[in-house]
Amino acid sequence: MDLRLPGLRAIRRARRSRRLLAAAAAVVVLAGAGTWTAVASEDAAPVLRSDRMMDMGDGVRVDTSYFTSGPADAGRPAVLLGHGFGGSKDDMRAQAEDLARDGYAVLTWSARGFGESTGQIGLNDPDAEVADVSRLLDWLAEQPQVELDTDGDPRVGLAGGSYGGAIALLAAGYDDRVDAIAPAITYWNLADALFPNDVFKKLWAGIFFNSGGGCTQFETELCQMYNRVAESGTPDAQARELLEARSPSAVADRIDVPTLLFQGQSDSLFPLGQADAAAAAISANGAPVDVDWISGGHDGGDLETDRVEQRVTDWFDRYLKEDTATATGPAFRVTRTGGIDSTDGEAQLRGASADSYPGLRSDPRDLALTGDEQEVTNPAGASPPAISALPGLGAGGGLSQLSSLGVGVSLDFPGQFAAFETAPLADDLRITGSPTATVQVTSTSQDAVLFAKVYDVGPDGRQQVLPSQLVTPVRVTDAAEGQEVTLTLPAIDHEVQQGHRLRLVLASTDLGYASPAAPATYTVSVQGGLSVPTAPEVTTGESGLSSWVWWLPLAGAVIAALLLFTARRRTSAPAPDPALADVPLQITELSKRYSRSSDRYAVKDLSFRVEQGQVLGLLGPNGAGKTTTLRMLMGLITPDGGEIRVFGHAIRPGAPVLSRVGSFVEGAGFLPHLSGRENLELYWAATGRPAGDAHIEEALEIAGLGDALARAVRTYSQGMRQRLAIAQAMLGLPDLLILDEPTNGLDPPQIREMREVMIRYAAAGRTVIVSSHLLAEVEQSCTHLVVMDRGRLVQAGPVSEIIGSGDTLLVGTGTPVDGPLAEKVAALPGVVSAVRTDDGLLVRLDAGGTAAGLVPELVRLEVPVESVGPNRRLEDAFLTLIGGSS
Repeated sequence: MDLRLPGLRAIRRARRSRRLLAAAAAVVVLAGAGTWTAVASEDAAPVLRSDRMMDMGDGVRVDTSYFTSGPADAGRPAVLLGHGFGGSKDDMRAQAEDLARDGYAVLTWSARGFGESTGQIGLNDPDAEVADVSRLLDWLAEQPQVELDTDGDPRVGLAGGSYGGAIALLAAGYDDRVDAIAPAITYWNLADALFPNDVFKKLWAGIFFNSGGGCTQFETELCQMYNRVAESGTPDAQARELLEARSPSAVADRIDVPTLLFQGQSDSLFPLGQADAAAAAISANGAPVDVDWISGGHDGGDLETDRVEQRVTDWFDRYLKEDTATATGPAFRVTRTGGIDSTDGEAQLRGASADSYPGLRSDPRDLALTGDEQEVTNPAGASPPAISALPGLGAGGGLSQLSSLGVGVSLDFPGQFAAFETAPLADDLRITGSPTATVQVTSTSQDAVLFAKVYDVGPDGRQQVLPSQLVTPVRVTDAAEGQEVTLTLPAIDHEVQQGHRLRLVLASTDLGYASPAAPATYTVSVQGGLSVPTAPEVTTGESGLSSWVWWLPLAGAVIAALLLFTARRRTSAPAPDPALADVPLQITELSKRYSRSSDRYAVKDLSFRVEQGQVLGLLGPNGAGKTTTLRMLMGLITPDGGEIRVFGHAIRPGAPVLSRVGSFVEGAGFLPHLSGRENLELYWAATGRPAGDAHIEEALEIAGLGDALARAVRTYSQGMRQRLAIAQAMLGLPDLLILDEPTNGLDPPQIREMREVMIRYAAAGRTVIVSSHLLAEVEQSCTHLVVMDRGRLVQAGPVSEIIGSGDTLLVGTGTPVDGPLAEKVAALPGVVSAVRTDDGLLVRLDAGGTAAGLVPELVRLEVPVESVGPNRRLEDAFLTLIGGSS
């Protein structure tokens, strides 16, 4: 790539003499020198921002911001950053400031019709938006901070996403002064994007025009085109010609600058094929091209913003600053999802790369398809439509992100699709590119529209996932006579596991597209097999290890150091108490300040005892001191006062008795490509304890994971991962098991399964302490409770006693009780607290209070009493015990 650069520069210098869009009129800057603002952060160099309205002619004004840092007259390359459709220059501010600190002069602007800029939206009209960029380059060439190649020619690069990515490509084609570009998730041919295979992508087109403020905000011919196609449901030649003229593909032979192409895998608007076409055309012109398939896209998922922006900076460092030492990354990179990190619920991403871009048909593998000729009905009005992607869900994660995690979310209606399947795969198969297949289609109508897609089908035949939620629409003309059609299916990067099958589906409808309204019947058969590209040269880097894999050995070293450091103190630690040898836990007058100099306590004078076979629920509102208590119990922090004894031994950091304690506090991290059993074996080996002490089989039987143990953890549901984490805490069958919020993120059936795990564990004579905010679940799974509030013990005892305690009464009222009246009740003699509920009042009595004495006082206060009885719900009892704290 480096050897081509001098030749490219010479070619481009010659072209500048015949520049197509040289701005004849000078840019007029309104409001004098504009408004300058210093932008600074604590640890970074200050960035100066200048805001200007620039006159583009014909009464159009474009709002701009100019960012610089460092000496005012130091020549440096410039970067223009374009925003996405519906956005403005403000969206690019953070990246602009970062680039300015990296030594670039950066200009952002709001395109016509967006932000504070005037004019109509032209969808990157060469005579409007593209000409505006050339005028911005004219202005940059006059700035003292900007490095020039020749007079009037700034050293400049362009970057941006979606709409801003397209303008970067177009500017490189129309203005020879552009030196490097880095467009992201954008289009090469807008007509192909909105009218793929002559099928109208109606939902995305509607979003496109509505997010621009409505059809009237667009140039007249664009508005007329949209209305015409939306009404007919069929794109015409004039519509295609109009969009193609505003596409980078129209100047394909002129784009010859170093190009870094990012394209989204989660993108039904501008799929991977758009970047593939761009890469082929620009490479043919002799320019360096790198291609990067990111995880997210217009349909949602992770846009990998930090990584993308860093790679853009590296690209410009190499090709604008000409820093040959800067690594720009691989020629091809694809982000792959490796399952869910059980510690935070986020998708685990890793990169795969190759030394050259493989294209979409690299090393195809042919798979036989089975299935007889089938009839497919196109219903009247094309309703109900099948569902694949739902455009516009990008902010919420998107259906494509779910499909990348193995969740099937598409829908096809019986009778409205044909399906053909491969045999179960004998080994894992990675598809990287566009599968192809040939089918025969005959219709009762002259034209037929079908939607082709390939599902990954599980061994049971029921679970099916549509990779990235992508489909290929195809219009078959002269279908009444029968036509053979070669389908190029959506480009994907997807791993199909051994034992799974691929299912080719051709549906008559899709929610995102326009289908013929007239009813028809299509007859479909396959002609040959399914050809899938494998791109074996694309290799996956090592996935990021889960946190515990690296912190566990480190923690072991720290604990060993603590053992040595505290050896002398342990010799003088309190001797074991034989009378407590069979008591799992006794806490006596335990206290912990927020800080040594503070008089405020996180835990104050806490005392309670837990017996063998109990499942004890630790309850309290936020700030009650539950987590602090658990951390002291596990030896992670030292109390300021009091004592904790586990089986008679005083707890200190590194105390040997802690080997009898298992804990699940913040969730375990697992290696997604290993099976459940392999993860547990690796974890136990990292502890350095004998393998025979792990009791893996017993822990797994209690956790109830069954056959799932042999499967890769990446295939686990959230509930299964949570149970595997509990099994990990149970390794070695600790006599005392501590679980902090073990049901977080689980649905009701999974919560019920977790409840059964805890009960089974305690049934063998062991003890479980569980901290949870799900009061109804605690009521069903725990035998005993400890209720804390503001660091102190409120009540402890069996669940049945606390729920049915005679000192807690439910006073039913005919009408709601207001706050002042509840306060009067709380102030009555013999009353500890009174809390309003939907049913009336929860009243807690002290030792001298009685129901008989309370009722006359309630009548005197004119409380509309309808009933008085003991409280029977844990939730109500909890609210009463803590006096309504939250």
